[in-house]
Amino acid sequence: MKILVCISHVPDTTSKINFTDDSTKFDTNGVQFVINPYDEFALTRAIWFQEKQGASVTVVNVGDAGSEPTLRKALAIGADEAIRIDATPTDGFFVAQQIAEIFKSGGYDLILTGKESIDYNGGMVPGLLASFLDIDYINGCIGLEIENNNVNASREIDGGVEKLSASLPIIIAGQKGLVEEKDLKIPNMRGIMMARKKPLTVVAPLESTSTTQIQNFEKSAEKSACKMVDANNLDELINLLHNEAKVI
Repeated sequence: MKILVCISHVPDTTSKINFTDDSTKFDTNGVQFVINPYDEFALTRAIWFQEKQGASVTVVNVGDAGSEPTLRKALAIGADEAIRIDATPTDGFFVAQQIAEIFKSGGYDLILTGKESIDYNGGMVPGLLASFLDIDYINGCIGLEIENNNVNASREIDGGVEKLSASLPIIIAGQKGLVEEKDLKIPNMRGIMMARKKPLTVVAPLESTSTTQIQNFEKSAEKSACKMVDANNLDELINLLHNEAKVI
């Protein structure tokens, strides 16, 4: 089984967010980038298939050379090879188009990806990939087993868990629960050394027209100061909830 794992190169959640060029560009100065956490669940599940069932694992990212440390980390975790599509990811449509071409030319059986990236939270790429490739797609997976050509997956729904079955090839968009957090892999020294020798191929992007134009970014409003109400002053609490918070 050949597995393609989509890796987004995203800011660490502790990063201080700023914008430049009249708030039209994200300021990357001083920002630490990491593997998108949802993609890390997908990568860990792919490595499980590699170790238990002999699958091969390729990671792919659309980005400039700055994303290569993130791909090297994925290799250190256990991926066999990496592909970087040398382009600036402008939107989900563009990214999905690029990855679809890699899938078509690589003879892959399975795409594993996070349900969304934590920077823009668009969640567009898995569904668009399914559309471009005309193959099945299961979103928000919290469980995945594959035997021969048969896929059994599960995902959370309101009030329960939905069980699904399908066949390869397929796109699986995972989330927390696809693997246990305790099973997420941290690169060790041997893995880091081996990652230096694993292939990281840089390919030119497919010609594409962006469908999205960023007008400007805007930070969320700062939280207002906390207002304390005496536990015995119910009238004041109701007044604040009704007239200030406007939630009742």
